[in-house]
Amino acid sequence: MNPHAPKADPPASWRDRLHALRNLPPLLAMVWETSPVLCVISLICRLLWSLVPLGTLWVAKLIIDRIAAAAAAKSGVPDDLWPLVAAEFVLAISGDLLMRAAGLAESLLGDRFTHHIGVRLMRHAATLDLASFEDPIFYDKLERARRQSAARLGMLSQIAGLLQTLLSLLAVSAVIISFSWWFLPILILALLPVFWGETKFAMLAYSLLYRWTPERRELDYLRLLGASISTAKEVKLFGLGDFLINRTETLFDRYFQENRKLAIQKAFTNAALNVLPLAGYYGAYAVILYRTAKGELSLGDLTFLAGAFLRSRNALESVFSTLSNVSEQALFVRDLFEFFDSKPSIESKTALLPAPRPIKTGFEFQNVSFSYANSPKPVLENVSFHLHPEERLALIGENGAGKTTLIKLISRLYDPTAGRILLDGIDLREYSPADLRKEIGVIFQDYVKYDMLVKENIGVGRIDEMTNQLKIEDAAHKSLASDVVAQLTNGYSHMLGRRFEGGADLSMGQWQKIALARAYMRDAQLLVLDEPTSSLDARAEFEVFQRFAELTKGKMAILISHRFSTVRMADRILVLGNGRIEEQGTHDELLKNRARYAELFELQAAGYR
Repeated sequence: MNPHAPKADPPASWRDRLHALRNLPPLLAMVWETSPVLCVISLICRLLWSLVPLGTLWVAKLIIDRIAAAAAAKSGVPDDLWPLVAAEFVLAISGDLLMRAAGLAESLLGDRFTHHIGVRLMRHAATLDLASFEDPIFYDKLERARRQSAARLGMLSQIAGLLQTLLSLLAVSAVIISFSWWFLPILILALLPVFWGETKFAMLAYSLLYRWTPERRELDYLRLLGASISTAKEVKLFGLGDFLINRTETLFDRYFQENRKLAIQKAFTNAALNVLPLAGYYGAYAVILYRTAKGELSLGDLTFLAGAFLRSRNALESVFSTLSNVSEQALFVRDLFEFFDSKPSIESKTALLPAPRPIKTGFEFQNVSFSYANSPKPVLENVSFHLHPEERLALIGENGAGKTTLIKLISRLYDPTAGRILLDGIDLREYSPADLRKEIGVIFQDYVKYDMLVKENIGVGRIDEMTNQLKIEDAAHKSLASDVVAQLTNGYSHMLGRRFEGGADLSMGQWQKIALARAYMRDAQLLVLDEPTSSLDARAEFEVFQRFAELTKGKMAILISHRFSTVRMADRILVLGNGRIEEQGTHDELLKNRARYAELFELQAAGYR
């Protein structure tokens, strides 16, 4: 990890904000899809709730005027006073009930929306290819989208509150204008500088968060390293605790210093700008007092106008502030929809062929080259070979020679940069990727340890057979994982991993047998084992490969291993080096060549002498 400087600011202008607002309609459409009933309940409650303040002010004005008139005439309590008090009480109760009903509907809607958008994120991520997830720029976009899926709930409440405030403002403003038409324009003009200030700092805040996305991911990663069961042993043995803590604090301090500077600027600027609307309000308030003192307005009018004017001022401030926040958050929503708009880098035609079953002539690489994004050096260069049906092929070479990349290409997790790969004489790109992968069973060296039940850990190898207990047990028997399961209290229903209560944390060798069972679950025509036994002892490794040799009879198989005792069982061995095939043949043929394979074999054999 490198605590590099944050990248340059993205454009943050009014044009960008207005452009980002185009994402609000589809966002609101997603909210509507989540639950139309809850949306309607919320809207109706807020519509009625918006009229309560005006009704309350008007009833209060009538009550004060009645009392003032009765006091002046010394006529006692007016007969119609108590109905007015009852009306105000009913309005207060109604407002509270409407507020709670809207809050309840929006709380339930928020929970469902979070789930809905989270599932949609997962579904879209499932359509993207491996190259997307290995691109840091894409991963930053995914991280922002993931964070915004939950964080935008506040934005939805703000939009609902904005509509309610606007309705209430229109109602109150209509009455204010009937008394003095110039009151409202003065307030609007006084609040424009505040709106400008809020907008400016909102854009700066978005720029800060955008620039610091990689560093925020690094902070999350450092915190995970410092407090995770998967890293606890090395952290303690190597004394990494202080190192990780210091790096976390250094990175956070850099972010905090920049954020604090922005927060202080915002606080002082907005405090200065807020003087204008306060001056406008108290200026209008002075005029109202003057007209009341002259007898042009009644005490009820004074109370009503003062309250209405205060509500209008607060409503306008809320509208401007909410508009600023919504336009700011629309930029974050843009991140979400940009993720939804992202396309896989592996392109497939609309009319795709099903994978052949059985495979007749096998896979053929024709001058295949491949380079990872932003990497000038090719991983594979002009690689050509043919994998025939029922042939077992071994790949060896030093780390970085391109062995795993070759498997990713044959599984179509990537497409070649140059050249082509054929299956039964047809370009791999003509086949449905999903259908093709059903015919390939792969266990990579960095297999996943699922914190799930044993049967689920094995069953994920073939989802459509997840509930087929007999098939799961058969796959476990083939991989020798059945011996591991026999030691667990609940057998195939035992939880694995330490994330959940009662979970068993297996040894690396035991985990590898569970992972191997996934490959056998697929009943695929091509089985690929990428360093599958690196954590097994010599005897267990021998047993696994003896079983592998038996189970791959009549099938194609690719084996990647650094151990020559295992690759020698292959029908043919490819030796990769510097992205090319340096030599190929059987174990005995390659030893006779006295070339790279023989050199590596002698080096490894010397270690056992």
